[in-house]
Amino acid sequence: MNSNRARIQDVARVAGVSTATVSRTLSNPSVVSEATRRSVLEAVKVTGYRVNRAARNLRTQKTSAILVLIPNLSNPFFSQIISGIEQVFSRAGYSLLVADTENKSKPNFSLVDVFRDGQADGIILLDGYIPLEAITSLRGTEAEHLVIYACEWGESEGIPSIRSDNPAGARMAAEHFASLGHKTVGHVCGPAENVLTPMRRDSFLTEAKKLGMEVRDEWVFPGDFRLVTGAQAADMYMALEDKPSAIFCASDLMAIGFMKRCLSEGIRIPEDVSVIGFDDVGLAAYYHPSLTTIRQDRGQIGRVAATTLLSRLRDPSNIDPYFRHTVPVELISRESTGRFLPKA
Repeated sequence: MNSNRARIQDVARVAGVSTATVSRTLSNPSVVSEATRRSVLEAVKVTGYRVNRAARNLRTQKTSAILVLIPNLSNPFFSQIISGIEQVFSRAGYSLLVADTENKSKPNFSLVDVFRDGQADGIILLDGYIPLEAITSLRGTEAEHLVIYACEWGESEGIPSIRSDNPAGARMAAEHFASLGHKTVGHVCGPAENVLTPMRRDSFLTEAKKLGMEVRDEWVFPGDFRLVTGAQAADMYMALEDKPSAIFCASDLMAIGFMKRCLSEGIRIPEDVSVIGFDDVGLAAYYHPSLTTIRQDRGQIGRVAATTLLSRLRDPSNIDPYFRHTVPVELISRESTGRFLPKA
């Protein structure tokens, strides 16, 4: 059959169902039986029928698009999360819009405008810096429960959050150093205003002290998840007269920046200093020395965030405003950590 002329009535005739059933199957497949779904999808294939999304969107007042807001598109950390989100929404007939919030005029940024202007049906936030006012602008609107946090979270109640087990990951880093005989440890922090920063820093420092390792204030360095701040932390580390033998960085990019700078000055890794990152970005396994890190299941974070938002889009009456899902992490041991070797 000519796909240019195939109509929904043709699909209904081939499948042996009503046009209403075809419409329900294509727009919300979970509400029909498996047998009906198979019949309709086979009829779609036979007839070559294609959904007129523009017409459907006008009819339903929906965009069939999801907006994902990311603080820095150049950061490879986000790629697997986006892939996980895409896996869920592409199967459900939604397209994905990805926007970098780094250059937005944040004082004037309001999430309610995204819905009011018909840009998207739902939003997934990977940016913990979105101002509280931008989120509270949704209060009392139909879109109030159509925003989900992934990875990060805000102080606003009523916004679901899907996150990694950050405290457990930080404790794993401390335990790994202790198991290798390290007695002195330091930390390169994330951005001062980011919710992840105190969680990873405090959990690491508390566990390190509990395990009998020494931590000093001058061994805790500022950072912001970027390569350059890892290199700057390395400069501060190298300027110390008394240096810790191990450093836990709050992100892989900072860990790689730290190692690169140290190696350029003749400091050996892990012989002189052991380094652990956080994230397990693709580069971590291929850098030399390869990076020991805390792996986040970023694909799972994306899939859970997407599934949570999709369930709200399909059934707005069944909503837990305080929903939180924590994804487990694991330590991946590689070449950047080694046993503590006392100085001769």
